[in-house]
Amino acid sequence: MPASPAKREPSAARNIYAFGITSFLNDTATEMAYWVLPAFLASLGAGPAQLGLIEGVAESVASFAKLFSGYFTDRIERRKPIVVAGYAVANAVKPLLAIATAWWHILLIRFSDRLAKGVRGAPRDVMVAESVPKNRLGSAYGLIQSMDSAGAIAGPLAALVLLARFGIRSVFWAAALPGALCVLVALIGIRETKRPRSNDPSEGKSGTNDSASDAPYTVVASDPNSSARLPASFYVVLVAVTLFSLGNSSDMFLVLRAQNVGIRVALAPLLGLVFNVTYTLASWPAGWFSDRVSRRLVASVGYVIFAAVYFIFGRAPSTLAIWIAMAVYGFYYALTQPVLKALVVETVDDKVRGSALGIYFFVTSVATLAASLITGGLWKHYGAGIPFYFSAALALLAAGLLQGAGHVRERIADRS
Repeated sequence: MPASPAKREPSAARNIYAFGITSFLNDTATEMAYWVLPAFLASLGAGPAQLGLIEGVAESVASFAKLFSGYFTDRIERRKPIVVAGYAVANAVKPLLAIATAWWHILLIRFSDRLAKGVRGAPRDVMVAESVPKNRLGSAYGLIQSMDSAGAIAGPLAALVLLARFGIRSVFWAAALPGALCVLVALIGIRETKRPRSNDPSEGKSGTNDSASDAPYTVVASDPNSSARLPASFYVVLVAVTLFSLGNSSDMFLVLRAQNVGIRVALAPLLGLVFNVTYTLASWPAGWFSDRVSRRLVASVGYVIFAAVYFIFGRAPSTLAIWIAMAVYGFYYALTQPVLKALVVETVDDKVRGSALGIYFFVTSVATLAASLITGGLWKHYGAGIPFYFSAALALLAAGLLQGAGHVRERIADRS
């Protein structure tokens, strides 16, 4: 007697929680180091220009890795080894920051870290999508994002304690512990999602199988010769997100601006803690809410919040305003990061989810590279305020485009 589907397939809850715990531990390790990097760079004689180059190069290599990783995700049967390897490499190189003696050492380490992240991103997100029904995509991505940002709370807190007693380099060494636990949980806890081959051309197509939303997981045909294409609606979303990303430079510029206003270097990890508290608390509710209303609307509100925060950073009226803006900044992340991934996944055919996510990550990461370089250049030549005003303006334009594109799509659908 053949095994029942429930026995053949991994538990959706187990996979989501395993991904969540893995993200928590990985982000704890990452954020322990991330928020002290500007001060560490300054101690090595580097400034905003070097920071912009490091973050820009790091994100660009991640973008190319995401593109190719997404392409191969749709063509391989086993994704777990790629995901585990990505976590392993990233957490192996983080402690090497403790022995860095020049800014280009940090460039190489960040390069390796972001490369590993780019490789694991698309396979992980497709595995999540295959573990839950489509009407719970936002909740699943939101829950994982909440766990991820909870790690971003634990990381800065640990960094604050270590900074007070042992100094910056001790933070990098200590990051090895949660990093090792992250790899262990990924190896043991994550279950491979199966993609049974199907001779039924209608099976697994987005929006064509009414029972898909009631199943514990999505059944996806894995034919590599599939002729499924990315729809125009996907590219509409991509244009809006790319426009926004051109102003979404590295968060390290927010840290530099805060220090420029008068917030002490030792409090840099606390800046990360402040915005990650709201990010953690709001991510799952935002994903849940996006399962019930327009995801475009939720993401657009996130862009408007981003614009307000960057405007305040441009004005920098007081240190109190900076602290409040950082807290509000977490809502931008919560309303966009899990929601936009769910929007991309539900917009395309099941057989090209990996490719869609890869293109989405690639284009936005390339735009983020440009944003970091633009911000560094504008800061150097026109002062600290101008790049933040520029980013705020692009965010408002992107919010309007995302909403306007949604209305255009609805009118086209009604006519057809």
